[in-house]
Amino acid sequence: MKTSASLYVHIPFCASFCDYCDFYSIALQNLTEDYFEIFISSLVKDINFQMEYFNIDEIPTAYVGGGTPSVLGKKIAFFFEALNKIPFFKPKEFTVEANPESLTEEFLSACRRGGVNRLSLGAQTFHEPSRLCVNRAGNALLLENSLTLAAKYFPGGNTGFDLSIDLMSGLPHQDEKVVIEDIKRLRAFSPSHISLYSLTVEENTALKEKINKKEIILPDSDKADSLWLLGRAFLESEGYRHYEVSNFAREGKECLHNLRYWQMKNWIGAGPSASGTLINEQTARAKRFTYPQDVDAYIKSPLITQARCEEIDRKTFLKDTLLMGFRRREGVENKLFKSRFGCSPEECIPKTLAKWKDRDIMSFLNSFLSDAFSELDLI
Repeated sequence: MKTSASLYVHIPFCASFCDYCDFYSIALQNLTEDYFEIFISSLVKDINFQMEYFNIDEIPTAYVGGGTPSVLGKKIAFFFEALNKIPFFKPKEFTVEANPESLTEEFLSACRRGGVNRLSLGAQTFHEPSRLCVNRAGNALLLENSLTLAAKYFPGGNTGFDLSIDLMSGLPHQDEKVVIEDIKRLRAFSPSHISLYSLTVEENTALKEKINKKEIILPDSDKADSLWLLGRAFLESEGYRHYEVSNFAREGKECLHNLRYWQMKNWIGAGPSASGTLINEQTARAKRFTYPQDVDAYIKSPLITQARCEEIDRKTFLKDTLLMGFRRREGVENKLFKSRFGCSPEECIPKTLAKWKDRDIMSFLNSFLSDAFSELDLI
């Protein structure tokens, strides 16, 4: 039986590290050209193997993240060339992440030639004190120049080449004026999609350590919430639809790749720390495969048989489907949910949905899920 699955690729290299980041990556310094080429060859070997191993005959979306894919510069062309030779690799949406400090014309040109039709650029903020406080590389001028360059290759509109931009709220030294100014400065670049993330302090990060040492002070939770809500309101006034917890898009420009995650549809992951989830629709169970956070080990054996496999039982998968599905404004996809679990969400968690009928679930997702999971655990 053939399978449709999206593809996520993890590029684990960064020129510098933001204090808040807990994604797996290693320092770019001292890595040779040969190392990059060997790594890319390992990625291609991995993807080809998974396509055959899981009998995949369709890749509807692809997403290359990291780390910082743009640090590969023009070398990424080798990866795109090999990727496009893989049978059935014809994604409707092909996204690549980039950071402003490593964005070059050569990289963007390689993306366009390689079939990339969506660029995701990590801006975070133009505000210099906030950037410096969390060790965000570059500065506002560099960001402005990078956005100008990105918009040249991914102008949005009806061109079919879209630009998505990440912003962050709740940073040190942010206030209402800063949040609004960040959004206003994006107008000139016509992004079709904007992600507005509220800063989260993860364990074992430099940011957490600085907070513990009282070297920096973040806005309190009420202030952070008000800044994010202000950003949401302004984005909506600018014509961006709030379609998922942290994501806003022009009409028809939602991220198709992430929608597949939120609908809990198949995806495969390639690269160190990447994970993939393959779903058995008949049994409402799934298998999740996760690679170790070790690029050298991955290069030595880039096969999915080396990844950790987690068996996801029916109840866990049901909870995952609710957790991901209600991140969206529309909630879970009822038809898919019923075909998987033999009941509609209304039949599955009737008391929770009745309680939350006239409330904004996306804005209070954790509270909603707590109610939903408690109801499920009584079944």
